[in-house]
Amino acid sequence: MKKLSVLSVLLFSAIFSFQVKAQGTIVDAAVGNEDFSTLVTALTAADLVSALQGDGPFTVFAPTNAAFGKLDSATLNSLLEAENKATLSGILTYHVVSGKLAAADVVAALEKGNGKVTLPTLNGQNITVMQKDGKIWIKDAKGNYSEIVATDVMGSNGVIHVINTVIMPN
Repeated sequence: MKKLSVLSVLLFSAIFSFQVKAQGTIVDAAVGNEDFSTLVTALTAADLVSALQGDGPFTVFAPTNAAFGKLDSATLNSLLEAENKATLSGILTYHVVSGKLAAADVVAALEKGNGKVTLPTLNGQNITVMQKDGKIWIKDAKGNYSEIVATDVMGSNGVIHVINTVIMPN
């Protein structure tokens, strides 16, 4: 078990170098990084910016522009339209967990849960974080996986972990 813990910490903290030093809130960190411009556009369209600038704390599993690029462009454009605000909000809040879960906290939970932990999201559904193939993944409600590619982008009101695929609720 100790070997799993050391390996997990090494894997989780050495994951793909996505160096972002947060200044201010988690929203400020996202706004300050061009790899999150699509996420920021979506947060603005869903009217979630001020909520995520609140006290929190929050843990955000933030998709990069490349992650959003995996979505069909017509689907993404449709989600950004005003009439789909509720659907977009539901998708984005599915990427947010209440509380500040740093990488070490996630690794501890994975160790306690034998490589798997279920987390409730702000939209009321669950995501499953798991260790698989030597990496840390999120499994969404539809059974799809997103790899956590960078961790611990700290903000004054929470933490961002970077993911490579947009996760989808039911």
